[in-house]
This record gives sequence, C-alpha cells and structure tokens, in this order.
Amino acid sequence: MNTLYIEFRDPLFGVIVFFGFIFFIAISSYWWGRFKSKDEHKKLKNFMKQFNMLPTTDDLDEILNSKSISHEAWMIIAQTFNSQAQFEKSIKVYQYILEDKNKTNSKTVMLELGKTYFKAGFLERAKLVFLEILKRHPRSTDALHSLLLIYEQLQEFKNAYEVLEPLGELDHECKDDEIYLKTIQIINNSETSIDEKSQKLLKIYSENRKLTYLIFEYLFRNNSSLAWENLDQSKCEDIVDILWNLQKSKIDEDVVKQNSYLSELYSAKGYVDFSSQSSQFEFDVLIKLPKSVATLQFEFFCKNCKTIYPFSFSRCPSCHGIDTQKPETVLTKDSFEKNLSFQ
Repeated sequence: MNTLYIEFRDPLFGVIVFFGFIFFIAISSYWWGRFKSKDEHKKLKNFMKQFNMLPTTDDLDEILNSKSISHEAWMIIAQTFNSQAQFEKSIKVYQYILEDKNKTNSKTVMLELGKTYFKAGFLERAKLVFLEILKRHPRSTDALHSLLLIYEQLQEFKNAYEVLEPLGELDHECKDDEIYLKTIQIINNSETSIDEKSQKLLKIYSENRKLTYLIFEYLFRNNSSLAWENLDQSKCEDIVDILWNLQKSKIDEDVVKQNSYLSELYSAKGYVDFSSQSSQFEFDVLIKLPKSVATLQFEFFCKNCKTIYPFSFSRCPSCHGIDTQKPETVLTKDSFEKNLSFQ
C-alpha cells in the first residue's frame, strides 16, 4: 500500500496528469468553439434571410397599411418588384402611392404604373393610364411613345399614326417608327394579296434601306425568287438565320455561287459544294465535319441595349429600338434542324 502512495507522489505521474488535464481542456474548448461558431452562423443566416426575401402579398398589405415607409422608398421597392417580374406587387405599390393625398410627382408614378401594366401584358389598362397622363400633360413624350407601342401591339394602326404627329412636333425622332408601322401594317393586312404586299415592301426597302430582316423574312417565306432578285448581298449576315433555314429548293445557286459568304454558308449547310473552307469558324467546322453531326442555332443581339434573345425581333423588346438586331451563330448538335426550315 505504501508503494502505491509513493507512485502517486511521483513527480512524473503529476506531470502526466497535468498535461492530460490541459489536453482535455483544449479538446473541450475546440469542440465547444466549433459548436458555438456553427450555431452563430445558423442564427446569422436566418437573420439575413429577411433581407434576401421580398415581402409576400400579405406582408405587403400589412406594410402598406402601416404607412411606415416614405414614397421615395416605396418607389425603389416597386422598381425592385418590377425587375423581378413581380408585376402584381409593383402595381399595388404604385396604386398605393397615387391614392395618398400627400402624393408628389404623380406624373412619374403614373408613367411607371403604365409601363408596369405594359410589361405585364395588360395593354388596355396601360393605354388608359397613358391617356390619362396625356390629359394632364399633353407634351409628355414618354407617355406618347408608350402609347405608340401599345397601339402597335394592338394593331390599331390608325391610332398609332395619330400619335406620331404630336411626337414629331415635340422633336422626337420618329421616322423609323413611321417606316416600321407602315411595314407591319402591310404584312398584317389580310385584304391584300401576297404579290401586292411583296411589291409594297420592296418599295419601302428601296426607298429607305431599312428593316431588311422584317421585309426579307416575309419575302423568302412567300416569294423566294423575288427575294433573291432584290436582296442586297452585303446584308446577308444580317439575315443569316433566314438564309440558313431556307429549304434547298428555295435557294438560287447562281446567286450563291457568285457570293463567297453564301457559298460558304450553303457549303456548311450541305446544300452545295462550292467552298472547302471558310474564314468564319462555325462555317469552317461544319464544312469539315461529316453531315448531320452538327448544325447552327442563332441568338439575337440588340446593338442598342446589348440584350441577347433566343428569338428574332424587329423592335427590341427591352429598349424598343427598331432595326437593332444582330444574329449570332452558335454551333450545336443536329437534333431538330429539320423542324426549323421555312415551308
């Protein structure tokens, strides 16, 4: 027994116990720190969620009724809703601001409300808002131009032309709008024959050299011979997707053979064998690859606002610029090409 007590009094044993105790405290502190850090991170994450999520419809109603936020702040909130395509909430905010007796700058709020209705597809409501603005502010070019876009989409061309006159008097550049309206009116006129439409469109094109895509899309779809006869070959790159999607029976090989760009394009397509290589990467790859392995798809780039769309346009959906489209070629697997050709 005395021997055992001597071992406990051994200095080496005391050192071992001391360091063991320190090791235990260190391990415990480490894991406790890990647990606290994880718990604090979780709490912080939950706290930050309230700043990442916009209020629900019920939350929005409660906040509006509380009248605790300034009109300036509400305008920013409405624009945020707008940018996230939550148009219903954005509209509710604008209506709240307009209903306030102490409202200021109602013209700006009404313009934003009208534009939101327009983006959401409520064209009739948007039209009423802009007409109301013009009753109070007849020289508002923003309201007039927005009204022009609405009449254009509703195909109310007579009303659209009436809007062009005051816009011109207010020094708003609307020559392109006039040409565009005239062109789409001809294309959408069901009482005019295809031949008559084609001649009218060619007259517009020869006089203005604009709307190449819109006019030649119609011509290649309905009268490809006439389109080839009148095509400005320097504009081929502007309508590359139309040319690419033409059926083989609709191409004019004589025209193609005389134009290096067209020769490369239709050699890449596999319709002809006029070119063995191309300076354009996509064409060169397709010329050298076995047929039916790859093909082209197209994206459409607005030269004004730099937005890219998967569909063609003559008036940009974002900035409403006319004739600002630029097609971009994209290599892709050949899976659905046959469904895209013009009939």
